[in-house]
Amino acid sequence: MPDNAAEVTAAGIARLAGVGRAAVSNWRRRHADFPRPVGGTETSPTFALGDVEQWLRDQGKLAEVPLRERVWQALAGHPDGAAAALGPVGAVLLLVRDRPAQWRRLSDATDPQLAELLPPALAPVLTARLGEDHPVPVADPAGLRPFVPLLRQAVELAAETGPRETYEFLIGRHLDANPRQYTVTPPELTELMAALAGLAGGPAGPMSPAPTVLDPASGTGGLLWAVLRTHSVATLYAQELDRDLAALTALRLALTHEGQGTQVRVHGGDSLRADALPQLAADAVVSHPPFNERNWGHDELAYDPRWEYGFPARTESELAWVQHALAHLRDGGTAVLLMPPAVASRRSGRRIRADLLRRGALRAVVALPAGAAPPYGIPLHLWVLRRPGAGQPTAPRLLLVDAAAAVASAAGPVDGPAAVPGYPAGAASPGRDKLPWQTVRDTVLDAWRAFDGEGGDGGDGGDGGPERAGVCQVLPVIELLDDDVDLAPARHLPSPAAGGGAEELASVRDRLTATLARTVELTPVAPAGPDALDEQPQGARWPMTTVGELARAGALVLRTGGAVTVPGPGRQSAGSGPEAPPVLTETDVLAGTGPTGALPAPAAGERPEVAAEEPVLTEPGDVVVPLVGGGTVARVVDEAAAGALLARNLCLLRPDPQALDPWFLAGYLRGGANQRQASSYASTATRLDVRRLRLPRLPLDDQRRYGEHYRTLASFEEALRLAGRLGDQLVRGLYDGLADGTVQPH
Repeated sequence: MPDNAAEVTAAGIARLAGVGRAAVSNWRRRHADFPRPVGGTETSPTFALGDVEQWLRDQGKLAEVPLRERVWQALAGHPDGAAAALGPVGAVLLLVRDRPAQWRRLSDATDPQLAELLPPALAPVLTARLGEDHPVPVADPAGLRPFVPLLRQAVELAAETGPRETYEFLIGRHLDANPRQYTVTPPELTELMAALAGLAGGPAGPMSPAPTVLDPASGTGGLLWAVLRTHSVATLYAQELDRDLAALTALRLALTHEGQGTQVRVHGGDSLRADALPQLAADAVVSHPPFNERNWGHDELAYDPRWEYGFPARTESELAWVQHALAHLRDGGTAVLLMPPAVASRRSGRRIRADLLRRGALRAVVALPAGAAPPYGIPLHLWVLRRPGAGQPTAPRLLLVDAAAAVASAAGPVDGPAAVPGYPAGAASPGRDKLPWQTVRDTVLDAWRAFDGEGGDGGDGGDGGPERAGVCQVLPVIELLDDDVDLAPARHLPSPAAGGGAEELASVRDRLTATLARTVELTPVAPAGPDALDEQPQGARWPMTTVGELARAGALVLRTGGAVTVPGPGRQSAGSGPEAPPVLTETDVLAGTGPTGALPAPAAGERPEVAAEEPVLTEPGDVVVPLVGGGTVARVVDEAAAGALLARNLCLLRPDPQALDPWFLAGYLRGGANQRQASSYASTATRLDVRRLRLPRLPLDDQRRYGEHYRTLASFEEALRLAGRLGDQLVRGLYDGLADGTVQPH
């Protein structure tokens, strides 16, 4: 396949050249010789990769395309599509890893000869790793011929980074480029589910040293991939409706495990309608099944033996998956499934839920914070199930955990921004990509291990168990068997705001009183006319300058955020490693909090890439201004926010302390008239042109006098914010406390 057969989008061009998308748009407008689109749509055109590379070299914007980018662009632009190309690429990488000498002999052949030699060479390797009934198609020589140049490039990249890392990089880029096409379970959640199943972080419940694990709706294989990387497994079983994804999963798992001890058995097809493993009794099942499926096989599966706990209604496809998982467990085996929250409370499923409780099959329901997994706007649940067998408790109990409440409680009313619906006062929903996963993991696993492994239930129906107000509680099943059998944790756990009782509310009241007293102390005095330092009659104007003029004169340095990009579909916490600095975001600046953002984590085998500019790290005394929204905000960076990366849509002003006082600079920029003069309304969003912001020319001593006043105003503003949060927490706590009896009226 010639180079120019591959196509690249504007985003791909930006990645090749190490610039932003806006730069590519400018090139298209300003340069008449920029390559013309060869495909795509009017709003998302594609360009011939070879032509783009040549143009970039001619313009001096590209010395050489990195090999990883060449391989990715060739894969993404393949005529058969990236999903189809990942199959042959993974198969050849498996051959390279398992039989390198054979590949070296084959690679000396010409492209047509290699296409003839590959099918008989790949077949035994795939069978040895994946079994006879594997889902990876081995094309005939004619079908393989268009892939040969791509295969050679992929092997060349594997020589640098390794076969597994190369394949994970290509899969990660493909998933990242098609977010609406695939449902990807975040890696932090897959690790939590594996740990709940006893497959990572120590055993939980009876588990063999090398268990068998099943995912009946494997998707891209992320769950089993997490299991394989954290636990010694005898056999991994998977089934996936989409046969391309089944092949991708099989190759991904085979490449991840380099030893010979683990077998990988992946099947294509519908697990509910055409179960490929009807006799399997696995040690564990982990799955993120499809949600809200109406056409799951209700009509043709009415008498299926898997419905041991009741025949699911047409609208209860999730309960069909629950029973499918239980049917494929050995006695005492554990299943962990990701569920939409409606499954815990829909009336159409109450009889099945009741039977799962009575027989002790459902052991825990965990409510996750919104943003934990797609669909990101919904707080999903984890169901932990165990197939009843010997040692089943005579008086079954259910563990309920609300991890969202734990996250809100950990944030605290003082540290978080204003309250968000669905979270306690003073704590905002952290949102997608910002979840404190360590808090979620610790909360869930501590509660589960105390309940399951250390006498909380222990199979004897004891009365012990973990209990944390508003976060987790163990309830006897008999208390849940009412007309609704509603298992949503929030319905049974008291509000954490009221959990502290009168003593905690008294503490909040004392803090509110002290804060209100401080606001009185900080309240600005009545405004006065021009003082002696002006030496001008009232109404006269100071000589003015602009931020742009000060930057040109060297009185300050002007930088914008968002220069760093780290590709890959996964995300990581800002504090997850010593080399992962936090990110100061627009939300942090507007709310007056410390940096809460996080860099995206690179996919396996990737290294962080830096765009055209170096990353902007904040220092004490910097002034940060949001660029979008038309607000009047300018924040002076303190020690708590120092060392953070500056996010997009923020501008940093670093004044020379011998020429500009930072508080004077920030205070004067807060003026509404100043911001209106510097705002642009060229689009639907108001954008600030920081260079046009004006401030007076004053001697440094006079700047510092004004700066002290501005600093006092900022302290007054923060005290008002804190008073609002404490007042909101106190009011909500009193409402909840009076309602549940933990607070008595005087």
